[in-house]
Amino acid sequence: MNSKIKKIIKKKNKSKIICLTAYSKNFAEEVDKYADITLVGDSLGSVLYNYNTTRKVTLKNMIEHSKSVRMGTKKSLMVVDMPYRTYRNKKEALKNSIKVMRETKCDAVKLEGGVKIREIIKYLVKNKIPVMGHLGLLPQSVRGKFRSKGKSKNEKRKILRESKLLENIGVFAIVLECVETSAAKLVTRSIKIPTIGIGSSLHCDGQVLVTDDLLGLNETNIRFVKKFVNIKKIINKGIKKFKREVISKKYPSKKYSY
Repeated sequence: MNSKIKKIIKKKNKSKIICLTAYSKNFAEEVDKYADITLVGDSLGSVLYNYNTTRKVTLKNMIEHSKSVRMGTKKSLMVVDMPYRTYRNKKEALKNSIKVMRETKCDAVKLEGGVKIREIIKYLVKNKIPVMGHLGLLPQSVRGKFRSKGKSKNEKRKILRESKLLENIGVFAIVLECVETSAAKLVTRSIKIPTIGIGSSLHCDGQVLVTDDLLGLNETNIRFVKKFVNIKKIINKGIKKFKREVISKKYPSKKYSY
């Protein structure tokens, strides 16, 4: 097992795991300073390409952005989302996972789902592909409006059952997306591998957010997104100053000219 993965697992019940997204070298370099896990998420579809669903993200999209992220990632564990329709069966999943890991030099891949893809995950793990799980809200499976999971007793039981299943077949951590607080708490207490929450309360072993969201680059009203800084204001200030100096002929001065 990758030493970085072992380090993540050891954080269970000891210290919170920080997971953030990155889609380019420049962002990855900054994320890597603070994150335990750098995730190249298929959320890049909406963040960078304005897709209305992650289903439109291709394997090529993920690989090209991941290559860039790898250049900026040194310390943290680098995980890449396997996009929609790239793991429909065992052989397809293995072929595409090997391609992703070989071409991007990432540390692990992430797949969405539980019992429906149990044999696929089991096959990947058997073939030495490190896998991060993802339960609760599954963006690749959603048609229509997103809604939280785990409010009903049946849903709570299902998430708990599937989290134990994923643990047993060898995933090293599980993302819990938009899982109701008591369900997320129950799952986290019931399994020995870490849970990484997104909109799933502070009871998870760690938290993940889209970096562009927490920086205020995206205008979003998603409940779990907190804007920690408004980087748009800083960008606006810099561009405005550039325009002003060009018009007033202050830039480029001799210092910035050949």
